[in-house]
Amino acid sequence: MTSFSPRKGMTDDEIAATVSAILAEATLEEKVGMMSGQGFFKTFKETKTWGSEPYRAGGGIARLGVPELRFTDGPRGVVTGQSTCFPCTMARGASWDTGLEQRIGEVMSREARAHGANLSGAVCVNLLRHPAWGRAQETYGEDPVHMGEMGAALATGLQTHNIIATVKHFALNSIENARFKVDVRIDERTLHEVYLPHFKRILDAGCASVMSAYNKMNGEYCGQHRHLLTDILRGEWGFDGFVHSDWIKGVYQPYGAAAGLDVENPEPQVFGKKLVAAVESGQIEPQVIDTACRRILTTLYRFLCADDPLPEYPKSLASSPAHRALAQEAAEKSAVLLENDGALPLDAKKTRRLAVLGRLANLVNTGDLGSSLVQAEYVVTALEGFKEYLGEDRVVTGDETDLKAAAAAAKSADAVVVVVGTTLEDEGEYITGGMTLGTDGHAKANDRGGDRDTLGLRGEQAALIKVAADTGKPVIVVIVSGSAVMVEDWRERASAILQTFYSGMEGGRALARLIFGDTAPSGRLPFTVARDAAHYPYFDRFADEIEYGYWHGYAKFEAEALTPRYAFGHGLSYAPVSYRALKVRRNGGVIEVSLAVRNDGACAIEDVVQIYVGFPGTVAPRARKSLAAFRKVGLAPGETRVVHAEIAVDALRYRDPDSHAWRLEAGPYTVQVARNAAAPAELSRVIRL
Repeated sequence: MTSFSPRKGMTDDEIAATVSAILAEATLEEKVGMMSGQGFFKTFKETKTWGSEPYRAGGGIARLGVPELRFTDGPRGVVTGQSTCFPCTMARGASWDTGLEQRIGEVMSREARAHGANLSGAVCVNLLRHPAWGRAQETYGEDPVHMGEMGAALATGLQTHNIIATVKHFALNSIENARFKVDVRIDERTLHEVYLPHFKRILDAGCASVMSAYNKMNGEYCGQHRHLLTDILRGEWGFDGFVHSDWIKGVYQPYGAAAGLDVENPEPQVFGKKLVAAVESGQIEPQVIDTACRRILTTLYRFLCADDPLPEYPKSLASSPAHRALAQEAAEKSAVLLENDGALPLDAKKTRRLAVLGRLANLVNTGDLGSSLVQAEYVVTALEGFKEYLGEDRVVTGDETDLKAAAAAAKSADAVVVVVGTTLEDEGEYITGGMTLGTDGHAKANDRGGDRDTLGLRGEQAALIKVAADTGKPVIVVIVSGSAVMVEDWRERASAILQTFYSGMEGGRALARLIFGDTAPSGRLPFTVARDAAHYPYFDRFADEIEYGYWHGYAKFEAEALTPRYAFGHGLSYAPVSYRALKVRRNGGVIEVSLAVRNDGACAIEDVVQIYVGFPGTVAPRARKSLAAFRKVGLAPGETRVVHAEIAVDALRYRDPDSHAWRLEAGPYTVQVARNAAAPAELSRVIRL
């Protein structure tokens, strides 16, 4: 019997010939079988565990030796098996460190291989339109340029060890509770300038697969939206990989295949026999099936036939000491110091006793229980981290369930750390109890996750901060959350505020090192924190239909003259930094930018250089300025380094809805170096384009 099994070293021509031979040999039923996942429901029924093993997610003809796509999820680590739990994606977005993110992708790639997967859903880049979005923790932030660079770095890292990276959810998926029904209404400029550029950047970097979104766009579900999946993705962008649906309710009609959806996951509920019947009745052209299978097989064989960087991928690679050390590094580089009156860093020699307060201080809290849940070997909580750092006899504790006892603990200490924020009870992927997940009509999953119903702290957490502050001791508030948390009710009572997000398995150790100055905070906010929740765009977590307008994030705040509490890009450190010698020149299709960055302090730090571009102002609507490039740079005390960046001229174009083309606004552009999106430019140069 002929076998078409892949082999290492096959050339592109050999792969193309093999794929053609498979399509010539396979039956219609076998081809359509490759266009669906299989076995997910059976596995979930047996294990009751999401992601217990890689899912068959398309491909596979055993008779012909054709391999399967084997999927594992994992924005914060590999979901399958026991793996390294990194800080959530939003935390890593706050690092603004593309090199770090690529290294994390490489670790995920090695661990995914060790667990038998070849397809990863770790690259989530849906734009944070509103901080109440339940899955905010799974994305990088509110800015397309920032998200595109971070997502491209992760995808590149993932594919290093021949894991196929998929970028999700394409597109406009920024509401959780209504994700299966909401119809997002959007115009062409907003779609192409705000909600799609980061997807294109990641695909241009080589990301080989796309996962469609659950929601509708302008009246049609994204999983069967021809304009989105064929006209834009394949026609305009030239993407030649495959598209698969999100898990369950990702497509509703067999014509989704003709629209550009290649794989229905996790099971053939709409494709399968229904798609075979549609072909046999003439509703779907046979060429649609061959085209989808060619995309699937070409991508799969290209990765399986490529040389591996490592000779083997044993399970011992997963959660290795080196990988856990990277998780701690990521937690340290992700924390954002929002405010500091000089209380930080604490002096370990002078801090004879530290009070660590809050229920969240000793709660394993790495994020939600949805498809990004990672089974870590252990998780170091904040309380455990401080006890390990100082010794158990120097740490006292208490929480919001007994404010009197917490106040006594704070009064007995030299300084107080209060850990507050959210948990899976407040936000996360929404799994409705009505979704049986293939078990049966009675064994339903419980409701969990969903969009946040408030942007502030719970009342008891705010009360805990107050009683701690009433003792007169320095109070450092640590915010654990997937996105923005309003601070207006209590911020003046805090000596310092540090946002750590969901900081992963090594978060407690990282927090202690940050608080005591072993390392300096270097994170910057990847979103805007408002003074008033009404300043954000309209959000309805139960909406049937909603309009996504042009304005959101820092562009909205600037356009409407709103002052944020903390701007996009904001973050303090333990040493001052100065900028000088900005140089800007056009060189063909790029604008070359360089400047000198100096650490004027006495400790080593990392700084995030943010470069914004202001537009001529003749095209409306358009942001007054947008992030165009960024670089993270490490600096020893007194050190000066020259930072270089490039801005593609094409990235400054706007979408013309009349011609459906991109046009460059003629006139003066201002290249600005600023501490954050709301800060005055420290350096600027004008260049005419």
